[in-house]
Amino acid sequence: MDKIEVNDLTKIFGANPPQGLKHLQNGASKEEILADTGMTVGVNKASFSVKPGEIFVIMGLSGSGKSTLIRLINRLIEPTAGEVLIDGEDMIQMDKNKLIETRREKLAMVFQKFGLLPHRSVMENVAYGLELQGIDKQTRESKASKSIEDVGLKGYESSKPEELSGGMQQRVGLARALSNDSDILLMDEAFSALDPIIRKEMQDELLHLQNKLGKTVLFITHDLDEALKLGDRIAIMKDGAIVQVGTSEEILENPADEYVSNFVKDVDRSKVLEASHVMKKPEVLINEKDGPRLAIRKMEEVGASSIFVVNKEKELQGLLTIDDAIDAHEKQTSIYEKLITSVETTAPDTPLHDLINIAIEAKYPICVVENEKLLGIISRVSILSGLVLGKEEEVSE
Repeated sequence: MDKIEVNDLTKIFGANPPQGLKHLQNGASKEEILADTGMTVGVNKASFSVKPGEIFVIMGLSGSGKSTLIRLINRLIEPTAGEVLIDGEDMIQMDKNKLIETRREKLAMVFQKFGLLPHRSVMENVAYGLELQGIDKQTRESKASKSIEDVGLKGYESSKPEELSGGMQQRVGLARALSNDSDILLMDEAFSALDPIIRKEMQDELLHLQNKLGKTVLFITHDLDEALKLGDRIAIMKDGAIVQVGTSEEILENPADEYVSNFVKDVDRSKVLEASHVMKKPEVLINEKDGPRLAIRKMEEVGASSIFVVNKEKELQGLLTIDDAIDAHEKQTSIYEKLITSVETTAPDTPLHDLINIAIEAKYPICVVENEKLLGIISRVSILSGLVLGKEEEVSE
């Protein structure tokens, strides 16, 4: 089951939203509704779903409706129409008590403005939400301490907000959200008030925490680079409507329209594309228990001068060259004695940008490895062609 499912979520601001909704359902545009009725379409029939443990980013320019959308999801703003299902339950149909219960148990929000209480310590700020819930002091401080440690602020429990940098204050806000142990984090432009260096640190911190804690994150931003870095998937908004949903690669490769195309045309692909996007499965592999004669035959079949060697669990053992295989065959020795084990390896999610210098120096293809298992290989040509993709249109213009 999806953690969050949004269906035709709509918000119309003005004197008579049902009238505006009728216009919208009859095909009127945002501009036409404003001209005819004086009402504003904040969100226009937005639909998407978020999987458990996913970072789903909603991005768009100022006025695109992204911040309104996230406030509709937890009903800080009442929608005009549509559904918001959290673990299959519709937030829109909940009465006040059920809504409060769901917010407390399943949703936590991190705002652009830190919203810290200046007269309270870090510990007291992080534990504040738990205090409002009537949780005893020992329990809330225990939970708060764990969250403070998770965001890297251990030792600052007694500090006041004014004694902290902007990045540290935002960590306090994040710790406060984590202390409720909610499954879902709603983050509205959470890092946009930070300077670029601290912002990058907080992005890395969020990725680390999500990997460690497995939270489902709905993240709002106007920054495309931030969206591409953080998002497992991205929804791009314009004039209150979602115009495209996809992975970073899908949006870069196949923009839905000119608006999205203009958004992504200047993106540095080397920072977005990952090793898994350009790796290829080795044409042939050989098991470490196989003999040199079989290795020679397999290399001859595909015209290769080397072959990768794995064990029965497909874990990478090393690389065998044709010269070493022939030498082992002539001397009747094991291929294991000839293995080159100093091959470069990388994880499947490594950005191509980080592999360029490695590829220049590497004598052999880079091995993409996960849990010691060989997933694929990357040649220098693969990296260069991966960076060139998408540039053809620019050359032809």
